[in-house]
Amino acid sequence: MDSFDAVVDAYLDYARVEKGLRPNTISAYAEDLARFAGYLERQESSDGATPPRPEHVTGFLIELSESGLSTRSQARMLSALRSLFRFALRERLVAADPTANVELPKLSKKLPAVLSAEEVTALLEAPDVGTPQGLRDAAMIHTLYATGLRVSELCGLEVESLNLGAGYLIVTGGKGDKSRVVPVGEVARDIIERYLAEVRPALAAAPSGPLFLTSRRGPMTRQGFWKLLRRYGLAAGVRGRITPHVLRHSFATHLLEHGANLRVVQAMLGHSDIATTQIYTHVTRSHLLDVHRKHHPRG
Repeated sequence: MDSFDAVVDAYLDYARVEKGLRPNTISAYAEDLARFAGYLERQESSDGATPPRPEHVTGFLIELSESGLSTRSQARMLSALRSLFRFALRERLVAADPTANVELPKLSKKLPAVLSAEEVTALLEAPDVGTPQGLRDAAMIHTLYATGLRVSELCGLEVESLNLGAGYLIVTGGKGDKSRVVPVGEVARDIIERYLAEVRPALAAAPSGPLFLTSRRGPMTRQGFWKLLRRYGLAAGVRGRITPHVLRHSFATHLLEHGANLRVVQAMLGHSDIATTQIYTHVTRSHLLDVHRKHHPRG
């Protein structure tokens, strides 16, 4: 093979010119590949006589791990090496890809932030329902926590999506834009009905169309809802940064903590793969361990 440095130079030219990658991306790739080149030099294998082998790649990853580099950064470096050697193999600059059978380091899943029941109560009570805007905001926050919708799904709801008499709404979203039926609890139904009766008629030109409207008579935007939710979170004294996704996480976690079936929660969240929903089982396990430590005499 050509010298490793020459292969890297050819790859970076390709990434810059043909793939059109941004300068900061090119710079990051160059830095990661230079670190691997340094490892090869220490293994005395960069002179072209000994092409990089799978054991060099795994040895490099072990060295990164022992240096304290995060698994995410290790995975990023392996991804850069894979891109390099796939290019080099395609261009016949190397005879084999040493990364082909090297597995990515397993990334630890970051557990989602979850509100306590007390924090949810404080947040739900933060809007002043004696004002039109406060009643609308309360209806939106109650709906989000009662259903676990994505913020885009919440803002995209239409009046026709609701069947409050039967206690559910129909939402379209997620992969493939599939429709699903989501139950709506009695408390949320009551406040939505108040909003529909007392606030929306003054904002809407027709009884149909977008459910949640702004004072300018247009549909509520994702950005607008993020801002008002953050404001109510501060007013409620909720610790940490609150987002619509935090409420979605809280909805799922609280359901599981109270005995809901994982498949049922998957259906309500609109996850196509139950593996996505299973992250909440880690949260509930953590909750159970915490309860045990606090309340068991030998905890």
